[in-house]
Amino acid sequence: MIWIKSYAACLVVFLAFDALWLGVVMRSSYQRHIGHLMAEKVNWTAAVVFYAIYLAGIVFFAIRPALEDPERAILTAALHGALIGLMAYATYGLTNLATLREWPATMVWVDTAWGVFITGTTATVATWIASLGR
Repeated sequence: MIWIKSYAACLVVFLAFDALWLGVVMRSSYQRHIGHLMAEKVNWTAAVVFYAIYLAGIVFFAIRPALEDPERAILTAALHGALIGLMAYATYGLTNLATLREWPATMVWVDTAWGVFITGTTATVATWIASLGR
């Protein structure tokens, strides 16, 4: 039951932050820098699969170890989450920079910083929620 609660908390927190980031904060910046590369319509199947896999990774690699160490749960979740975000978002950005002709270097660093923040924050908040009532 704790894993379902953790996953649900991740889902709500991550999607809320990502919707704000993609739809409001970075919308015009993405259009300006990579608009010519963007699809006209979102591939929702790919998006749902990404979120499902990524959130499961947060639960397994950040929240699970955090909940196994209650004294340092929040710190463990934040650190593990931030590292997951760093690896995942830097992999995406640096791969694009290495393989795409017109991928701006600025996007690598902005997106990587975002990945560290959103994943670390999601893991931390979801760990806190999951630990309530334990």
